Amino acid sequence: MKKKKMLPLLLAMSLFASTAGAMSRPVTIADQGSFFAGGKVVTAPGTYKDAEPTNFDGETLHGDAAYVFWQMPVKARKNALVFLHGYGQSGKTWETTPDGRDGFQNIFLVKGYKTFIVDEPRRGRAGNSTVPANLTAQPQDQLWYDNFRIGQWPGYYDNAAVPRDEESRAQFFYQITPDTGKFDVQVVAEAMTAVMEKAGDGVLVTHSAGGGPGWLTAAHSDKVKGVIALEPGTFPFPKGELPEVEATTSPFPAPGMEVSDEEFQKLLKIPMVVYFGDNIKTGPEPDSHWGLDNWRVRLNLAYKWEKVMKAHGGDVQVVYLPDIGIKGNTHFMMADLNNQEVAETMEKWMQAKGLNK
Repeated sequence: MKKKKMLPLLLAMSLFASTAGAMSRPVTIADQGSFFAGGKVVTAPGTYKDAEPTNFDGETLHGDAAYVFWQMPVKARKNALVFLHGYGQSGKTWETTPDGRDGFQNIFLVKGYKTFIVDEPRRGRAGNSTVPANLTAQPQDQLWYDNFRIGQWPGYYDNAAVPRDEESRAQFFYQITPDTGKFDVQVVAEAMTAVMEKAGDGVLVTHSAGGGPGWLTAAHSDKVKGVIALEPGTFPFPKGELPEVEATTSPFPAPGMEVSDEEFQKLLKIPMVVYFGDNIKTGPEPDSHWGLDNWRVRLNLAYKWEKVMKAHGGDVQVVYLPDIGIKGNTHFMMADLNNQEVAETMEKWMQAKGLNK
């Protein structure tokens, strides 16, 4: 990240804040900006002809880069936090919550961390794809509502730590955004590796489907000093140790991902923690509701991964939040009503690993 001289910006509580108090504490920003990282350029066959503007022969297309918005508070810590969202989401995941409270972007700025908020390639502000996609307007809010463990539509789970007003629910649905090209783990990982080069040393924080490319980013970039994965969809295993895919009532199976020996050895050297929220049935017995069983098999996979990693000397921990007294979290724990408590748990882990410098 290239530093620029500029006057600090005071982000006060009243600045573009709802009555719920987004930016609940003033933070002085020493610098901020945005950039694209990674990506590739493709060239159409033929020869470019300036006189024929609708003939695209020989023209180029820049695409598959990640978009990043970053902020640096005054007296920032050395290690940054780089946030990668999950499926159907963008960097909005980490910003102000649907009901107007501080999201992780603001919470960790207050704590003194540089924050890098990513839109992955082919999503959100990084929408220029090098492969075509057929975008359809498919009504599916209720599918994601159930799968994200908010409740079984139209209800809420009794202990779900979420706001229950219609406006907050609508705000949550509006942040869902489509892929502009096929989701490709390698494309995202390559862009994220480039993001880390620009961001510098830091902790990579991933969510859901961002977990897969997040593991590969950590394996490929020496800038990743730690990984915090919030309910990742998959886990990396060495060759020959990939567990069988567990049967589930969910239409979304939970396979692990096999990585090379070199990648696995790199991952063993990086401290990692994984957090799962509430309302996940543990053990081998399927849950009759597919939206809950989807996370049962992923939590089971997480425990299998933890066992393998530790057997090889890895520094990993899988935390089921109710076991440590943090209850009611949905799949979107960064936006739940107790997100401050989750953030405190994350920071305590970073402190224990010497990553809060």
